[in-house]
Amino acid sequence: MAYHMIGGDGKEYGPFSADELRTFVADGRAAAQTQIRADDATAWSALGETPEFAALFTAAPPPALTPAAAGVPPPVPAPAAVSSQELPVPEYDLDMGGCIGRAWRLLTSDFWSIVGVYALFMLIVAVGSSIPILGYAMCILNSVMAGGLWIFMLKKVRGQTTEVSDIFAGFKQPLFVPLLLVGLVSGLLTFLGLICCILPGIYLSVAWMLALPLVADRKLDFWPAMETSRKTVTRHWWLWLGFGVVLGLVVLAGVLALCVGVFVAGPLVALAMAYAYNDLFGQQPQDQ
Repeated sequence: MAYHMIGGDGKEYGPFSADELRTFVADGRAAAQTQIRADDATAWSALGETPEFAALFTAAPPPALTPAAAGVPPPVPAPAAVSSQELPVPEYDLDMGGCIGRAWRLLTSDFWSIVGVYALFMLIVAVGSSIPILGYAMCILNSVMAGGLWIFMLKKVRGQTTEVSDIFAGFKQPLFVPLLLVGLVSGLLTFLGLICCILPGIYLSVAWMLALPLVADRKLDFWPAMETSRKTVTRHWWLWLGFGVVLGLVVLAGVLALCVGVFVAGPLVALAMAYAYNDLFGQQPQDQ
């Protein structure tokens, strides 16, 4: 049976299978109060009150004795496994103005924290690229650094606690290799597309805009992330192209403002992209 769901933005999404809804609950994208309805029904009901899903929200009884109480040190959790499965392509509308507006409000409410971390990120990339030997390595590692910046910005969008060290999170396992491969493979294929006929390169550069956050946030392997991004963006490719052009003009305006403005325009663009991604694949931000 298929189900429709009301998202955190008040819009209807679906249809989804029962297994997909269970995955949404496990990922924190759906809660007991989330409204759903079956394909053959007209009435909406809370997910937690639907018999098929009620057990997902039943609290498990606490263990009789925790490891700490028993004097046994807790085990070190293993890193989350990288998923080789693509995510379903959501039904969506890209609200460019809404993403930029929310990004501006968040930036002005937490200005120095966001701008400071972004400036540190840019300084590391600039200094690393200017050193002759290290510069070649930075060209390869830029996607790994960008993955860390995505993690920081998504935490800000979701109202979670952030740390300066978040921008280095891409160097940890299991994210390092998939982020590195996304940068290498997407860069190579886009370059070949530009050489061959220009248009394929432009298409791919836009289509893979969401590949890095899908690795950094949802821990997809590099190719499922690239395919999920391509299929999702292609659904509204011209809107994403327009979004990219608008954000590029914002950065250009920052550069023209004696280059100082880039330290405002850059974080604004990063937050706007984080809101766009989060509306599709992440938890809903607190201000919604």
